[in-house]
Amino acid sequence: MAKHILIIEDETAIAELEKDYLELSDFEVETAADGESGLEKAMSMDFDLVILDLMLPGIDGFEVCRRIREAKNIPILMVSARKDDIDKIRGLGLGADDYMTKPFSPSELVARVKAHMARYERLVGAGQPANDVIEIRGLKIDKTARRVFIDGTEKNFTTKEFDLLTFLAEHPNHVYSKEELFREIWDMDSIGDIATVTVHIKKIREKIEYDTSNPQYIETIWGVGYRFRI
Repeated sequence: MAKHILIIEDETAIAELEKDYLELSDFEVETAADGESGLEKAMSMDFDLVILDLMLPGIDGFEVCRRIREAKNIPILMVSARKDDIDKIRGLGLGADDYMTKPFSPSELVARVKAHMARYERLVGAGQPANDVIEIRGLKIDKTARRVFIDGTEKNFTTKEFDLLTFLAEHPNHVYSKEELFREIWDMDSIGDIATVTVHIKKIREKIEYDTSNPQYIETIWGVGYRFRI
């Protein structure tokens, strides 16, 4: 899922330039042109980071920073044309995570945004490891919770169905014979039981494919076996 950024900047040309560069890096970006509307957006919507100009009409950047920080623990990157150290010290003291002096290159801004997001995610996730998840074109396999979702809707899987789907998804574009899949998932030689694989593939397709006659995930390679297409 794309990260969501709020730019609070009264100079339209600067805001649009920052927005363009961030969107090129796959961020979703909202803008606000004054302190009051920016603060309202920051409080009412979920953002992963705020880029905050210091000199804003109405409520200035210092006050916006203070009020966001009182309510939310997200990275705040303060920007300003003012070079005085006292402004930097005050901004950081109010809870800003970084302070950039204009003019700066858009690429530097993007680099700092990425660095602060990575740091924030490490801190937030330090005591709570993320689930091991595979996501491919609307299919989500949560290996930790052993749950499967299609476009957000959970599908019920038996143990072997889950193991078979996960194994194929972890080895995309590799063609496996029925005998190989039986050995991997059932941990034994087939001895005439490879029809079990066929039955399980059929059941999995019924749960994850939009059109079982034209599967987009698990392909049949005639005369050979099956392949998970990525």
